[in-house]
Amino acid sequence: QVQLVESGGGLVQAGGSLRLSCAASGINSRFYAMGWYRQAPGKQRELVAKITFDGTTNYLDSVKDRFTISRDNVKKTVYLQMNNLKPEDSAVYYCNAVWRYADYWGQGTQVTVSS
Repeated sequence: QVQLVESGGGLVQAGGSLRLSCAASGINSRFYAMGWYRQAPGKQRELVAKITFDGTTNYLDSVKDRFTISRDNVKKTVYLQMNNLKPEDSAVYYCNAVWRYADYWGQGTQVTVSS
């Protein structure tokens, strides 16, 4: 059974930091492109950051220079370090793993940034 389990969300003041983690099980995640998406109330889910199997990264323009995605293939975990958080970063953050026709999602973790 494939599971992606996110952790690390919470409430933080503007300018603060959080680190999200996504632990994968049931898959050989080293082959997967791993991503973090977010969805705020009334808005569409959007890609925040993505890291391919070879470590290539890309980011949503509004989080560049503030967020960093990384992966540890031994631990089967992907991280999202979020610095200088802004109220507009508030959303449910979802982990995603994609490889060929396989596409898996975590249950999400809430991030709330107060002004």
